[in-house]
This record gives sequence, structure tokens and C-alpha cells, in this order.
Amino acid sequence: MPETIHYLDNSATTRPRPEVVAAMMSALTEDFGNPSSAHRLGIAAEKRIQEARAAVARLIGARPEEIHFTSGGTEAINTAIFGVARAYGRRGRHIITQATEHPATLEACRALAAGGFEVTILPVDRSGRVDPDQVARALRPDTILVTLMAVNNEIGTIQPVAEVGRLLRGRETLFHVDAVQAAGKLPLRVDEIGCHLLSLSGHKIHGPKGVGALYVRQGVRIAPLLYGGGQEEGLRSGTENVPGIVGLGTAAALALAELDQVPDRLRALKRRLLAGLAERGLEYVVNGPDPEEAAPHILNLSFRGVPRGEVLLHALEQQGVFVSTGSACHSRRQTLSHVLEALRLPPEQATGAIRVSLSPLTTEADIDAFVAAAAQAVPELRNLMR
Repeated sequence: MPETIHYLDNSATTRPRPEVVAAMMSALTEDFGNPSSAHRLGIAAEKRIQEARAAVARLIGARPEEIHFTSGGTEAINTAIFGVARAYGRRGRHIITQATEHPATLEACRALAAGGFEVTILPVDRSGRVDPDQVARALRPDTILVTLMAVNNEIGTIQPVAEVGRLLRGRETLFHVDAVQAAGKLPLRVDEIGCHLLSLSGHKIHGPKGVGALYVRQGVRIAPLLYGGGQEEGLRSGTENVPGIVGLGTAAALALAELDQVPDRLRALKRRLLAGLAERGLEYVVNGPDPEEAAPHILNLSFRGVPRGEVLLHALEQQGVFVSTGSACHSRRQTLSHVLEALRLPPEQATGAIRVSLSPLTTEADIDAFVAAAAQAVPELRNLMR
């Protein structure tokens, strides 16, 4: 195994930035008090939380009091979906989502469906995009929630969330956006999107694992999943994960500071990767949207003659290059990605897919290492699998 690591699996998780680690260490060793305590150590810890809350709010154009910390993106998404269902279930029992959502959304919706709610799961086109007109046609008087992801975690499709937000304006239906893969890669302004709820995750933006955030628009009341001491304005009881929250706040501040440059830089790296594959004569197909129309950091590829993506993954790993076969939530299961199934790809193309995902820390050397490793591995695997 080469000593140098070229990490291109950033949609699964990102390496915490040194500034994040340093901020978390100070929260662990200096401001270690319980934020609910009245003494100065508790007050210091509470101040760190409020600073982080303000930083996350600035990243998405929200007010600090609209940010509620959770244990991660999954909890934030579940809190939004179950919270709306429990708070507004008497008004209506219909929810709309779409077929390529993250399992945190789809499984939550399926659980509600098993409990008597009606869930409409809309199809997507060959690029993985849902049609806003289909959302409009699916709306009913008893629709209490539309929940859509801003960026697909496997193929990088940018969903038309702002268009959906506009068509929901003036209705009683609430709108939740899963922005886990969009935050730090694309500009996010909750007022421009028109959403009532928005979910984030720390470890996708070079923050720590085990912490996330849920934006809840002022005036919207949802039911909590956890009950206890009433932390996070009663929405998420339990002693706060101060180091994690501080780390998320630091990561959010760094992401915002770089956001003007990041999308263009990542798109340039993606173009370099595709040009490199073409120069090496590798035959590949991009699964999902056109790379120029997709999120700047996600690229899903299949190579001709390589029908098993996990075999290519391990061949690349032997050369120090780390990618994924899709969502980390399902990468060890021997099942076809529900996202690629929804695109109706040919079976060999779908099972042979790998995901390359970039971050603001990705370098040209990482891209060139992937191209060189693929140029060696793909022909070898193609010959073996004949």
C-alpha cells in the first residue's frame, strides 16, 4: 500500500480541519462545563455553543435562534419529518418526497406510512431530477410536508428546491430540505429556497462526526424526538455535545469564508479528472446529470468492461486512492443502489459504478493520482473479467 493517501470519498465523510480539531480540544480541556450549569464554567460552555449557533446560521442565511443542534444529519432529518408528522398530523396525513432521497428520509417516510400516513414518492428523470410540476400535481389539501434533498449524495443531482419552495409559497404545507451534501459546496440561503426546515451534518464539511443541525423557521413548531431537560429550546433534550457543536461551528465558519471560490475550484478539478481519463483512452460513462449541471464535488462513473464497482474500488485502494461505490450507508451491502435503480441504468453499468467525491481540501495531485490508478486498474480488470 502506498504511503500517500489520495482521499476522494468526501461525500461519505471529510477529514476534520486542523482548526476544527484545535477548537474541539479547547472545548474538551478548557470549556468543559455543562452548558446548563450556572457557574462560570457552564456559562463559558454555553457561550461557545451560541458562537457556533451563530456561525451555522450565517452559513445558510438564518437567525441563530432558528438553529438546533442534533447528533448528525440523520437525526436532523428524522426530527424534521417525524416532528412535522406529530405536530401537524391532525391537519393532514400526506407527505411528498422523491425516489432518490437519502435513506434517512425514505426510511422515516416508510415508517410513517406503516403508521397510517400516506407518502407519495415521486420518480426522477435520467439525471435524477424531480420535476417541480410533478410536485405541484401531487399536492393535496391534506399534504403537510414536502421533503427533498438539495444535492444527491451518490450522483450529485441538484434538485430544484427553490422552484419547489416558490410553488409552496402561501400554502400550509411545510417544506424540508436535506442540505447535507450541499452545505459548504453551494450557496444556501433559506429565504431564497423558501424552506421551513433544513438539515446539515458536521462531518460532511470538515467538521466532526456525531453532530448536525436542524434549521426551523421562526414560527414553525414541530414535536421533538427526545424528551428531557428541554435543551435546544425543547426540540432536542440532553446535555449538549459541546466539543462537537464547537467543531461544527468552526467548520461552518471556514466553509462560509471559502464559499465564493469553492464551487468553481471543484468544477475545475472535476474537468481535470474527466479530461485525464479521456487522454488515457479510458471508456467511461457518467451516471446521472451532466457534470457541468451537477453539484461540483460529486461524480459517479462506470467503466466499460468493469461490471463490479467494488472490485475497482479495491484495485484503486491498492494504489492509495480511496473512492466509494455509492452511499456509505449501503456500501457494504450487496444490493443495487436505489439511486441508480431510479435512473433505470443497464444492470452492468449500475453494478460497476463508483463515486468520486471531492472537497475543498482536494488537490490536483489527488485527481492525477486517481487518473493514473484508473488507467492501470481498469484495463487489468477488463482483461480479468473477460
